[in-house]
Amino acid sequence: MKKYFKLKSLLLLAGLALVITSCNNDDDEVVVPPPVDESNIVETAQGVTNLSSLVAALAKADESPANDLISALGDEDGTFTVLAPNNAAFTSLLERLDGFDSLDDFNTQQLQDLLATILSYHVVSGAAVASTDLSEGQTVATLEGSSLTVSTANGVSFTDAAGESATVTQADVQTSNGIVHIIDKVLIPQAALDALEDVLLVSITDLAIATPTLSSLVAALQAADGDLPTVLAGEGPFTVFAPTDDAFQAFLTDNGFADLSAVPVEVLTQVLLNHVVAGNVMSTDLATGYISTLSTAGASGRNLSMYVDLTDGVALNGVSNVSLADQKAINGVVHVVDAVIGLPNIVDHALANDGLSTLVGQLTAGGNTTFTDLLSSTDTDFTVFAPVNAAFDAFTNPNGNAIENILSNHVISGAAAFSDGLVNSYVETLGANADGDLLNMYVNTDDGVTLNGTSTVAVADIVATNGVVHAVTEVIDIPTVVTFAVADPTFAPLVASLTEATPATDFAGILSGDGPFTVFAPTDTAFQALLDSNMDWNQPSDIDEALLTAVLQHHVVNGNIRSGDLTDGIAPETLEGDVITIGLPGTGDNIADITDGSGAMDIGVIVVDVQAGNGVIHVINKVMLPDTTN
Repeated sequence: MKKYFKLKSLLLLAGLALVITSCNNDDDEVVVPPPVDESNIVETAQGVTNLSSLVAALAKADESPANDLISALGDEDGTFTVLAPNNAAFTSLLERLDGFDSLDDFNTQQLQDLLATILSYHVVSGAAVASTDLSEGQTVATLEGSSLTVSTANGVSFTDAAGESATVTQADVQTSNGIVHIIDKVLIPQAALDALEDVLLVSITDLAIATPTLSSLVAALQAADGDLPTVLAGEGPFTVFAPTDDAFQAFLTDNGFADLSAVPVEVLTQVLLNHVVAGNVMSTDLATGYISTLSTAGASGRNLSMYVDLTDGVALNGVSNVSLADQKAINGVVHVVDAVIGLPNIVDHALANDGLSTLVGQLTAGGNTTFTDLLSSTDTDFTVFAPVNAAFDAFTNPNGNAIENILSNHVISGAAAFSDGLVNSYVETLGANADGDLLNMYVNTDDGVTLNGTSTVAVADIVATNGVVHAVTEVIDIPTVVTFAVADPTFAPLVASLTEATPATDFAGILSGDGPFTVFAPTDTAFQALLDSNMDWNQPSDIDEALLTAVLQHHVVNGNIRSGDLTDGIAPETLEGDVITIGLPGTGDNIADITDGSGAMDIGVIVVDVQAGNGVIHVINKVMLPDTTN
C-alpha cells in the first residue's frame, strides 16, 4: 500500500529530546508568559507569531460544523494542557502529506474533521499539567481519546501512535485557563493514520461522493456513460468544474427535464465531459482565455473550448462561476461551480467573451436575429472570423459597404475550418456582390493566418458544437479585385505592373472602383515567362509603359462574368479594345482555353470565379498580348 505519510523516515530518537526555554532562532522564539488571569489559551496563541500556523489550523478545522475547538479552548471555565506545535512543525506536517501545500488544502468537511482529530490529540482536558509533573514512561490521555507517551530522559518529549516524537522547545506557558507547552512536531493519532487512505488522498470521484452538495453530480456520473466514474477515479490528472446540486436542478428546470433520467445519455455524457479539463489546473494556473475540455461534442468531433474570464472571480463560458476552488484529489483538482456549463454553440462563445462584445452588438443591432439564428443552427457547420473590439474601433468603413454584408463576409457556411487544415487558398463566405454571388476570402498561412492580406488570426480554434471561431485583428471589408491581387503572392508581378511599372495610369484606383470588372489574372510564373521572352526585361518596369499598359488593359473586361456565364466561342471585348475568344471545354488541365488579341491560342484558364465585391478574377497561365498591329 502506498505510504502517503512519510512518518517512519522522520523518526526522532526520544533520547535526543531537549527542553529549550530560550532561543534566538525565530522558529523557537521565546514566549513571555502573560499574567495568568489575563489571556486564555486561544488568546495567548493568537499573540505569538510562532504559533500562527496553529491558530490557522484551529480556524480551518472549525470550518466544519462538527468542530468548535476555538470556543472550547477559549472557555474560561475549563482547564487544559495544550501541546502547541510551532510554525516549523506545521511546515513539516505539510511536507509529510503527499499533495498538500498549505492548510487551505484541508478544504472538505472530511479533511477539516481529520484536522480537528489531529489537533485534539494535542489537548489534555481537565488539568493544567506542568513539565515538572511529567515522568518517564507516563501516558497522557488526550481530548482526541487516545494517549501520548512521555519521556523525560533528556528533556521532555511526547511520542505518538506512529512512534514519532515531538520535543518541548518551551515549557509551562501559563494562561488563564491552563498551560501551554510549545513543541517542534505535529503528533498524529492512530485514528488519523487509519483515515489517510480513505480521506486525505481520494480520487476525484470519491471526493465528489464525499461532498454532500455534489450528490447530483455523482448521480449524473452514474446516469451518463458508465465509464465516467471509473475514468475520474483513474490516474489523470484531471481538473473538474463540479456543479452543485442547485446548479443541476436549475439545469434540469431550464431545459424541461423532469430529472436526470430524462436527459439523453449522450447529451448528459458530453455535458459532464465539458466540465473536465486534462491536467492539474489550480486556480492560480488559470488565466483569461480559452481552454479545451474533454467533451468531443465540438464540430468534427473536436474537443469543445471553454472561455475562462478572471475579470471578477472565475467565470466559465459566461454562465458559471467558481464558488469553491482548489479541492485537491490524488488524481487532480476540483473547482465547485454554481451552474452547469452547457454545450456552447458559436453564438454562446461570442456572448461569453467580452472581447467580442462589439461584434455581438453589430450582429444584433436593432433587434436583428438573422445572424444569431443562423449561427445557432445545427443544420450545418460554420467558420466565423470574429473581429475583436479593437478591430471595430479602428474600422472606418471607407467604401461605405453595408455592415450586414461585411459581417456576412466573416462567415463560412458548410465547414468548420480549423487552423491545422488551412492552406493558402480561397474560401467562400456568406458575403455577396450586387448580383448575389458569394464572395471569396484569401487565406494565407505563410506566417500565421492572414485573411485578404489585412486581418490576422489572433486566437485560433475556439471550438463550438456547430463550428469554429477564430478571433481576428481587423474587420475584413468587402474585397475588390485589387484586394485579392495584393493579398495573393501569386499575383505579385501583376501588382508591380499595375502600380510602379505604370505610374501614368491609376490601375489600382480604377480596379478598386464600382466596376464590375472581370480580370484574367496571370500568375507569377506566367509573368516570368513574359520577362524571359525578351533579354532586356528583368522586371515589369523594364517593359515600355505604353506597351505594358495596353497589355494590362487586355486582361480586363467590363462586367462580372463568372464561369457559368461563359459559352464556347464567347468573345468579350477588353478595356484595351481587342477581343479575347474563350473555348470550352479547355484542353488538358485547363478549365477553358483563350485566344488573345495577338492570336496566341496556348493560354489556359486554371482557376475560376475568385469573387470580389466589384468583380471576379479568373487565373490564367500565360500573359495575354493585344494585337500590336492595329
